[in-house]
Amino acid sequence: MQIPYTKVTMAVCLLGVMLQSCKTSKPAAESPAPVAQTEAPSTAKALPEAVEGYTEIVPGTDKGFKMVYIPAGKFTMGSPETEANRKADEGPRKEVELDPFYMAQHELTWDLFELFFKQNKELFVKLENDKVMKIDAITRPSPPYEDPSYGMGKDGFPAVSMSAYSALVYCKWLSTVTGKFYRLPTEAEWEYAAKAGTQTAYSFGDDLAQLDDYAVYYKNSDGKYAKVGSKKPNPWGLYDMHGNAAEWTLDEYKSDAYATTDAKNPWVTPTVIHPRSYRGGSWDDDADKLRSSARSASSLKQQKRDPQIPKSFWWFTDSNYVGFRLVSPKKQPSPEEQKKFWQIVLDE
Repeated sequence: MQIPYTKVTMAVCLLGVMLQSCKTSKPAAESPAPVAQTEAPSTAKALPEAVEGYTEIVPGTDKGFKMVYIPAGKFTMGSPETEANRKADEGPRKEVELDPFYMAQHELTWDLFELFFKQNKELFVKLENDKVMKIDAITRPSPPYEDPSYGMGKDGFPAVSMSAYSALVYCKWLSTVTGKFYRLPTEAEWEYAAKAGTQTAYSFGDDLAQLDDYAVYYKNSDGKYAKVGSKKPNPWGLYDMHGNAAEWTLDEYKSDAYATTDAKNPWVTPTVIHPRSYRGGSWDDDADKLRSSARSASSLKQQKRDPQIPKSFWWFTDSNYVGFRLVSPKKQPSPEEQKKFWQIVLDE
């Protein structure tokens, strides 16, 4: 997928609508390590409006998910050069400001993803006619070449193996059904929520001895993912931000992104299928990939066993470690703004 330049230009300003800011991108000098959320360096800041979370029940079903309120604020994006296993693409560090949003308490599970994947029309016939018509108009994913869960489990487990495109179409479908706008988080939003007011390598600190309490990763996973929420949450009540399934973001991956993006609601608008940014590390990763500032980039290797020509837009056969987590901005965009957004990210 190659998005025309005009769409990229439109996206720069549209994100200002979707994330409530619109500024021209410019180089950002490395900041002198500002304090995240104005707290002590090793102290997590409690959510001042944590009670504002909500539960979304998918209309026509008994299935739902919890969304946690993430307040507006500033934080230091990236890692210090002194952090163990730090990579060059985690800098230069910069102070970033974000508008408030809601983030799913857990990674999206198979039961929720398959409502869309299976397109159970009988389940949704009781919805308003306009929503039923919109559901029918959305292209459903092609059948996966292999079992996308690889036999690791589906009941309460994170949905994986889908492409970033597939995750975004799911978000559009969910937005249509619920009437509330859902999308993937930007890299900045994801890292802000993962750090939860901390400045340490992990949201619980720097002591790797504690990692088993918070994360499912290579050392303790027994070669498979776990049910969502099986470990301790971070200080803002989000589970599995470290490990279990890595998570797609809204951004195209660029190694020098921090030097070129805005300090307010930054977003690297996607123009290609690969590389896309995903975060958090997974059940198949070592501890260093689980750090709050660690970045990962997708590649064609995640589709190498897909025999289709051209390869599927929907499934990445060799990425049974990548899933996603939902985000919804506190200030909801208008239907017209949403339409423009989907045109850009889905190349419609």
